[in-house]
Amino acid sequence: MNALLITGTDTEAGKTILTTALAAYWQKHYPQRSWGIMKPIQSGIGDREWYENLFALEQSPEEITPLYFQAPLAPPIAAARENRQVDLALVWQALSKLRSQRDFVLVEALGGLGSPVTDELTVADLAAEWRLPTVLVVPVRLGAIAAAVANVALARQSRVHLVGIVLNCVQPRSDAEIADWTPPELIRSLTNTPVLGCLPYVDNPTDLEKLAQIASDLDLERLI
Repeated sequence: MNALLITGTDTEAGKTILTTALAAYWQKHYPQRSWGIMKPIQSGIGDREWYENLFALEQSPEEITPLYFQAPLAPPIAAARENRQVDLALVWQALSKLRSQRDFVLVEALGGLGSPVTDELTVADLAAEWRLPTVLVVPVRLGAIAAAVANVALARQSRVHLVGIVLNCVQPRSDAEIADWTPPELIRSLTNTPVLGCLPYVDNPTDLEKLAQIASDLDLERLI
């Protein structure tokens, strides 16, 4: 499989920073190999614009985000406001085409693993149906252990191919806070899922050199 889906326990978990770090790593270490980024569905201004500004992607806006809604709401709600449908066939066709053209494609999901994509489907359903290897981003904060356990359970229930968990410091965190709030061995034991590393807090998320270095500290054999 030449694609990786990056999802999280919820919004603001750190999907974008992980996607950016992996893209920066790929760009630096595999300059002769082609890659792409996709945000399949986006509601409101956000990630598509971020990737367009940060990378020379050689992708049209529609190739990055095939389905775009104006209101920053869950897709079925945002679509209803515009009297539109969430056309997953359009998204699937765009993803399939991009994967056929590139050596590797990073796919950033919307919201969390349980976020609605349509009135009937969640991100987890889509990941399973499209057979996308998936990494779960868990933010370092109180309650993270329970969130990780619940989301891995959802992934298993939906038959998602979950390759691992990446912890992410959404705010500056000390080593003691990371160890107390997101102990990797305990999360691995409770979820039976490998913890592939922890992203430190990044005060300048546009520093691609720094992000590539951070990505290199992850267990990349499972991700790339």
